[in-house]
Amino acid sequence: MPTTLLIGAGMAGLTAARELAKKGHTVTVLDKGRGVGGRMATRRIDRSRIDHGAQYFTAKSPLFQLFTEELLTEGVAGIAPISDQDDVPLHYIGHNGMSAIAKYMAQSINVITDERVIKIEKRTATSGKGWRVMSETGTTYEADNLLITIPAPQTLTLLQDSNIGGDEVNISALESIQYSPCITVMVVLSQQSLIKEDDQWVQFDFGPIATVADNYLKGITPEQTSVTIQAGGEFSQTHFDDDLMAVGRALIDLVPQLIPATEILTYQVHRWRYSMASVRYSEPFLAANTPAPLLFGGDGFGSGNIEGAFLSGIAMAKSVGSGSKQ
Repeated sequence: MPTTLLIGAGMAGLTAARELAKKGHTVTVLDKGRGVGGRMATRRIDRSRIDHGAQYFTAKSPLFQLFTEELLTEGVAGIAPISDQDDVPLHYIGHNGMSAIAKYMAQSINVITDERVIKIEKRTATSGKGWRVMSETGTTYEADNLLITIPAPQTLTLLQDSNIGGDEVNISALESIQYSPCITVMVVLSQQSLIKEDDQWVQFDFGPIATVADNYLKGITPEQTSVTIQAGGEFSQTHFDDDLMAVGRALIDLVPQLIPATEILTYQVHRWRYSMASVRYSEPFLAANTPAPLLFGGDGFGSGNIEGAFLSGIAMAKSVGSGSKQ
């Protein structure tokens, strides 16, 4: 029975893991975070659930539409109210937040969280083709195949620390992938926000703020109102290392027409260093020139975003299953 290790428990990693498990692989997914999902993240503050990464997703490709139907049928996802607007494609949300989707995908997979990978190496000839992975906790994992779906800059650091270079991996392709950061503010309110129900996800075309979303109007937090503010890439880059609470307060103060200051109970701020791939590798994954399969994928590959990450995972699983390279 083939064995596969995956580094990264976001959409791409979980998708590939599920597909390979269906093919009979023994699968293990490692992630440095406390939970699964990556930027499909939901935080609980007081009595409010708050999506503080991806807010919605759309489904255009037949494969992702089929998966979305599965999520709807299982009650894991729902159609967002924004989809009632004319000329707007259907937008979907996690029923209890976006992280619910990742938790659903991970329930039948061996996922180990709080496990940061610090080095990878080829297995010796006597132990057969494959990979050995070492974690920060001192634990070692081995498998026939290795799939890496963490952001490209983190992948490059891991390759450098593992002494794996350009003779085996197209380093320039990984270096070409670029990400925009995002500072996210999660605001808990004592009363409803001033965002209109039919406009509960507000986009800004310019300025420091990119979007403001009302989690209560989205339907993921019926007990208490909360609002998510996401700053634009330029503002986030400029203020990424500044005092987070001060930056968060400044962003809140920019939207008094949406968030009444007198109703704010508390707020928290989160930094996403690799929020969205602004420049992606054109193919859904990248394969190394190694005796045992070593593949790189994620939302920095192909079409990007949640759907692109899903399709990247599908393509990686297909490649490993067929033994082909791309």
